[in-house]
Amino acid sequence: MLRRGLALGGGLLLLILIVLGVKGCLDARANSELSDYSRKVTEILEGTEQTSKRFFAKLEDPGSSSVTDFVNEVNADRSAMDGYRARVEDLSAPGDMSGPQRNLELVYELRASAMDQIAEKMPTALGDAGAEKAMAAIAKQMQTLLASDVVYETVVRPEVDGVLADNGISGDDLPKSTVLVDEKWLEESTVSDALGAISGNSGSATPGVHGLGLGTVSVNGSELVEGGATTVSGEEGVEVEVTVQNQGESTENGISVSVTVEGNTLKGEIDELAAGEEGTATIPLTPTPSGEVTLEVEAEPVAGEEVATNNEATYTLLVE
Repeated sequence: MLRRGLALGGGLLLLILIVLGVKGCLDARANSELSDYSRKVTEILEGTEQTSKRFFAKLEDPGSSSVTDFVNEVNADRSAMDGYRARVEDLSAPGDMSGPQRNLELVYELRASAMDQIAEKMPTALGDAGAEKAMAAIAKQMQTLLASDVVYETVVRPEVDGVLADNGISGDDLPKSTVLVDEKWLEESTVSDALGAISGNSGSATPGVHGLGLGTVSVNGSELVEGGATTVSGEEGVEVEVTVQNQGESTENGISVSVTVEGNTLKGEIDELAAGEEGTATIPLTPTPSGEVTLEVEAEPVAGEEVATNNEATYTLLVE
């Protein structure tokens, strides 16, 4: 009986040690995943801040940048911010990080959306036709950047640090992160003055007439007509082909074409278009729409373009 009791006690002790060991391993693994999450978020935040500083530094002092060069640089910053948003969305949120992760996704949705709108309006703001309205729209997006900073600092950062603290993890707290480097950029006059310096550079546009015009617009090979509905099959997806003509006297580069459907704006680009020539941008509609939808098609004005009324058109599309 004594030997049995000792064996039973030994077995019970061994079981307790095994349970404690397994629990310790699981806790260590969970803490490692939380630390890895925090480090990945920190890397994204640091990259975001570098992109933001670069953007506002160029806005503050564009030097001798031409309109085309500046627009290309802003588009690069927009792409970088879109990349940070994608990286955030791909993060795996361990343990209690699911709530903070959702709020972090909101922060980067605000940041990427603002940069998308700034980049979209920039060519118009640096031109003649519609410049004042475009500058006001850019200033408004600065408020969105500020909102993202507030949500991060007052919600996301405390939440993540709180989860880390609750699990006894130190040294992996998130850093401060701001994309709006100075609140002066909330003022429309500050934005206008900065962009005015860029549009005033001698390299902003070559002498002579500048202008674009929409040509044919087709969906899956069927040409669209304003004022009527065109029916297409969406079984294998929907692609919009937008033809743009250079009606000016100089070669234009980096012509941006957009299609807006149900509030979703999709972009395409024509790399180069000689005077008098036509080019086509193909833009897949993702997600594929269904039923009757309205397409708003626009070739964004180029530097020096004074009349842009023929740069846009609206069509009705029926996707079966």
